[in-house]
Order: sequence, then structure tokens, then C-alpha cells
Amino acid sequence: MVVTVLARVLGAAVSLYMLLCTIRVFMTWVPNLTAGKFGALLARIVDPYFALFSRFRFLRAGQVDFSPVIALIALSVLGNIFTTLAYAGTITVGYVLSIILSALWSVVGFVLTFLTICAVLRIIVYALHFNSLHPLLRVVDSILNPALHAVNRVIYRNRAVNYLQGLITGFIILLILRVGCGALIGLVNSLLRSLPF
Repeated sequence: MVVTVLARVLGAAVSLYMLLCTIRVFMTWVPNLTAGKFGALLARIVDPYFALFSRFRFLRAGQVDFSPVIALIALSVLGNIFTTLAYAGTITVGYVLSIILSALWSVVGFVLTFLTICAVLRIIVYALHFNSLHPLLRVVDSILNPALHAVNRVIYRNRAVNYLQGLITGFIILLILRVGCGALIGLVNSLLRSLPF
């Protein structure tokens, strides 16, 4: 009884803090929103937690900082653990591992889905002969090209291939990875949740 009540209180606290973190992330996208008493208070509450993750350089890709996403995932995992404890009264190591795996897959699955959509967009633009120098397409290329180069290294062993062929191959591989890994993660999660410990 005490465990479930404590887990509910902690789960609610984690959910509230996660909401504050999310608001802080959105506020940083609009510079004028961070000014003022509320912005300063929110920064004092949330920024020390984000600082724990922002010191890891591998969470940055160019000018994009993924550390807030990882920080929110950590809170989500913690919240899910407390929620499970609140309703079940107990939790197994397998279930905790399943929660962590699901949280990590949600990020990887999102990235694979996003890259697949970028590949489809680029194939359409190429097939319709639109202006490839448009600033939006240059951003799409900067995101997509590292994945396409990785596919080229594995599939074509760095041989020169037609750009459209590389795009289509990249799209197919990304789609197979997204669907295949999603099915595999679902199977592993089922196995983890059925563990008796």
C-alpha cells in the first residue's frame, strides 16, 4: 500500500517535471519567451537537469542538440516505472528493461521514419526535376546524406552509383530497418516482460 501511494506521488512529480522540461524546450525556440520572471524561474528549475545531459558531445550533431530529447526520455522511463509500480505494486527487472528498450526504440524509430520520409521527399523532387538548390532541400540533403553514404558503403562498397539509384536503395534499406527493427523490438519487449525476475 505504501509503495503504491509513494509510486503515484513520485510518478505525478516526474510527470509535472517532464511537462516543465517540455515547456522550457519550446520556450527556447522563441527567444523572447525565455525573458521574464516565469522564463527565469523555469530555467532555474529545469536547466540544471538538462546540463547533466548536455555535457555529452555525442548528443550533438552539428548545430542540433539531442540532449534535451535524451533527458526527456530518461524522465519518461522513470515515470513509466513509477506508474507500473503504482498499479501493479511490483515491477520486474525484465519489465524495467522493456521500458528502457521501448524508450530508446522510440527515438531510433522516429529517426528512421524521419529519414525514410526525407528519402521519399528527395526521390519525388528528383523525379519531378524541381530546383535542388532550394534551402529546404539543402537542409533535407544535409540530414539524409550521411545515411545514404552509410548505405552506399555497405551495399555498393563505395562504388559510384547514380544519385537516384542511391536514393531508392537508401529508402528501401531505411524502410526495411524501420519495419524489421520495430518487429524485433516488439518481440524482445514481449520476452522481457514475461521474465519472472
